[in-house]
Amino acid sequence: MKKILIIGSLNMDMVIGMKHMPVVGETVLGENPSYIPGGKGANQAYTAGSLGGNAAMLGCLGKDSHGRALLENMKKSGIDCFGISMLEEYPTGMAVIYVNEEGNNSIVVIAGANKACDVEYLKSHDEMIRESDYVIFQMEIPCEAVFYGIERAKELGKTVILNPAPAPENLPDEILEKVDYLTPNETEIVKLTGKTEETLESIQAGAKELLGKGVKNILVTLGSQGAMLVNEEGVHQYPTRKVDAVDTTAAGDCFNAAFVVGLSEGMSNAQAIRFANTASSIAVTRKGAQSSIPTREEVDEVIRMETR
Repeated sequence: MKKILIIGSLNMDMVIGMKHMPVVGETVLGENPSYIPGGKGANQAYTAGSLGGNAAMLGCLGKDSHGRALLENMKKSGIDCFGISMLEEYPTGMAVIYVNEEGNNSIVVIAGANKACDVEYLKSHDEMIRESDYVIFQMEIPCEAVFYGIERAKELGKTVILNPAPAPENLPDEILEKVDYLTPNETEIVKLTGKTEETLESIQAGAKELLGKGVKNILVTLGSQGAMLVNEEGVHQYPTRKVDAVDTTAAGDCFNAAFVVGLSEGMSNAQAIRFANTASSIAVTRKGAQSSIPTREEVDEVIRMETR
């Protein structure tokens, strides 16, 4: 099995349930907060490990109670945590997540130790990039580190996956041309391409623009509508199974990691997308980030049931 390296954030998520999201100036009542391991990088790494991937992670934690709890939880997934640094000078990153009755969320991220996942840190762990086959990035660590990591991974001949979340206003063309799979959701691709609406036509047009800038594959997650893959072979949409969503917090992270696990096992793009759709469809039926991630046995069982 090929090796996956996830480079990104580790956060402790404080999840607060409420009837509806507050608007500016509004006070709403929330339920008792719960603390759940999260961070886009950590969620993707935890998913890769839970699904049986040969995975490792690079990222930074504070040397505090949250950091220790996050590291212990990451180890339970079976991934290689050797490169994760614990630092005295930073607190562990945190995300405050508001979840409404429909299971939709709004998130405020506090970087903390994730700021230390910088270029020098990546340079000091160059051997882990060398040893990998697939390298996954998100945007919750410093942009310059993401861009350096992408350039270094591509220089070493690795397959590069960039999940542009949270989405910047734009990404440099010299970075886009080094990305093998760009994996935004419908909101992120609209922001990246300057579109004004989230229709399938607008999303497809934006994906084709990114294709023209050198990205090899644009894989857009569409929530309950599944996923859309745009590449030189055309536009392909992959529906997902219908479920009653409880919390969508880590659905995109689950999808991204499951997709790459599929690729690492030799699946085609289509097979890996269907595998990822199944994994994320299970995750949204549970609360929390890493606490919602399914096991490989659970995903395989759903796929078996659907193919009978």
